[in-house]
Amino acid sequence: MTPHSISGAGRRSLATLVCGALAAGGLAAAGVAALEPGAAVASSHREAPLISGQPQYDNTDVYAFVSPDKPDTTTIIANWIPFEDPAGGPNFFTFADDAQYDLHIDNNGDAEGELLLRYTFTTHTKNEKTFLYNTGPVTSLDDPDLNITQTYDLELIKLHGGKEMSRTKVADNVPVAPSNVGKASMPDYDALRKEAIYKLPNGAQTFAGQADDPFFLDLRVFDLLYGGDLSEVGRDTLKGYNVNSIALQLPTDMITESKDQPIVGIWSTTQRRNAQGYYEQVSRLGNPLVNEVVNPLKDKDTFNASEPKDDAQFLENVTHPELPKLIEQIYKIEAPAEPRDDLVDVFLKGAEGLNQPPKVTPSEQLRLNTSIAPAHSPKRLGVLDGDNAGFPNGRRLTDDVIDAALQVVEGELVGAKNDLGDAVDKNDKTFGKSFPYLANPTAGSRGARAKGVSGDNDVRSQLGDALQPAGTSGTGNMGLITASAGAGAAGIALIGGGLLWWLRMRRRY
Repeated sequence: MTPHSISGAGRRSLATLVCGALAAGGLAAAGVAALEPGAAVASSHREAPLISGQPQYDNTDVYAFVSPDKPDTTTIIANWIPFEDPAGGPNFFTFADDAQYDLHIDNNGDAEGELLLRYTFTTHTKNEKTFLYNTGPVTSLDDPDLNITQTYDLELIKLHGGKEMSRTKVADNVPVAPSNVGKASMPDYDALRKEAIYKLPNGAQTFAGQADDPFFLDLRVFDLLYGGDLSEVGRDTLKGYNVNSIALQLPTDMITESKDQPIVGIWSTTQRRNAQGYYEQVSRLGNPLVNEVVNPLKDKDTFNASEPKDDAQFLENVTHPELPKLIEQIYKIEAPAEPRDDLVDVFLKGAEGLNQPPKVTPSEQLRLNTSIAPAHSPKRLGVLDGDNAGFPNGRRLTDDVIDAALQVVEGELVGAKNDLGDAVDKNDKTFGKSFPYLANPTAGSRGARAKGVSGDNDVRSQLGDALQPAGTSGTGNMGLITASAGAGAAGIALIGGGLLWWLRMRRRY
């Protein structure tokens, strides 16, 4: 195959179109999945027919990396509930009470997990007689004004040959960081986030709650490849959307088989309780691209219910991927020869000499060599740019998996050098420097501060002014809601009176 070199705006347009072909084809890009989680179709957001209708159980991404500020630990992050609109109230975003959210660790390469970290959630409601998620400004996770709360238990389950050997509850009744309703409801959301970080024994930490969706890409491909205007590239489609996240930081020596075998495979699953009371797996995610782009429609729901040890059934999807053929047909870039053994090595085994276990059973997992120290200056393309601490050696939040994946699917590993990408090279928000590293979620209410409200004022005592937008004059129909309204039921009653007045006026005219 002759390498293709395209520069400038032409390269960006072609790169984005390749993303478009990937998403529009929506099917088997084994090479993309091979290199790293998350590409072309917003990683694993709404990737299969059945799970797309069950967002509480839908995994979106998995990340695993050696903690940059604590290099003797490993951080695992898994996200659920794609495309959370921050203003999606009054019923904001909670983990499901009838689900088991599991993080799996295979530390010997046999395609069966040896460690399972299980999160189960419980929802609590203080006052069922109000429609509100919170009845006043929330200043702590146990604030009585936070009406809807969640807590979780965390269990460590040790397995051998797929059979449970022991089970230990390592955390009980831990509070979840709530959805970020807005600045009036949660004036210091960062304080709530920090309060939700829970210390475990041996220096481990856990967190569950809402976060900014860390995946970044230009996804405007469903409008027939960017609406026909090929100059429209480089906009992060997931900007402004949130997800529900689970983050876990563990001592590395707790999860590895030994110092001589530091490579672990990681994936997440969701199990949902069925009508008979049994739990069944409905979602699975390691390298998220797999179910978007590697597997065709006929295999997607099957993959979500399957285990890594059974991944031989999907081998043909990897060795004969559809995406390179689509790219060749549309853009005349010659597809690499099949079968794609280069993709099998990376996708099912890990890269030899990097993150492939000594006695690996081929299976789809996010593989991480925990003995490789974090990079002082991470490079967004990871291994492709000489940074072995990044993709495909695990996945960091800053790794540009779209660009790396596109380059590999077009033959980067078999001599066809290219620099494809989608012109979105970083997240719209800055990630944290310490656990849980995720950026805070976008607030549901984030407009200009309302008239009469300052950072030092109690918003509950300013209801009348708060409901009058800045820059307007006169009280109008809002005069029925006075600034003397108090918090809680009295304030809500006054708001209700104003709404009834407004409805009567609408009927009159």
